[in-house]
Amino acid sequence: MRGILFVMSGPSGAGKTTIVKAVMSELEGIEFSVSYTTRPKREDEVDGVDYFFVDEKTFKSLIKKGEFLEWAEVHGHLYGTSMNFVESRLNDGINMLLDVDVKGALNIKKIFKDDVFIFVAPPSFKELKDRLIKRHTEDPNNFEKRIEDAKFELSQISKFDYLIVNRDISTAVKQIESIIISEQLRVSRLAEFVGKYNFYKSKDGADL
Repeated sequence: MRGILFVMSGPSGAGKTTIVKAVMSELEGIEFSVSYTTRPKREDEVDGVDYFFVDEKTFKSLIKKGEFLEWAEVHGHLYGTSMNFVESRLNDGINMLLDVDVKGALNIKKIFKDDVFIFVAPPSFKELKDRLIKRHTEDPNNFEKRIEDAKFELSQISKFDYLIVNRDISTAVKQIESIIISEQLRVSRLAEFVGKYNFYKSKDGADL
């Protein structure tokens, strides 16, 4: 059975990275797909775990090779998801979790229409701004760009399957885990298993 692709997205400051780390440490049967980026590595990040950190020349060579399922320039940096890696894992029956920007998520949805798209939002726009300020990772110009981008990103919520309002990390993590578990139990995803029960009928064809 093919694996399920779970695509999580939302504006910077919504808490996606923290949620992903918690989900991956608590939930079995799902892998995180590490994206490529040209943005500088932050102090608490690990190359190959949080992102594959590459320079712009390397990233553009990967574009030419058709390596990316999606890629986009976000806040002045390039981000991309490896197509071969994601498709090979899904075909092997492995569930995958992606953390991508909103434009990237919508591009992926054009290809993987039947998979699961989750939007993570802050409780309010003011809370989003406060979280970005507290991170101390943005210069003034980049901060303003992220705020402007967030206005567009929040306007795209209706195009996603689920909305998680991250008021509290532990609650948000449980909600994401509930989505992942329940989606795996959909009858439409378990067609092969359901087919085994077709013999539970009486001789006249009526259900028992």
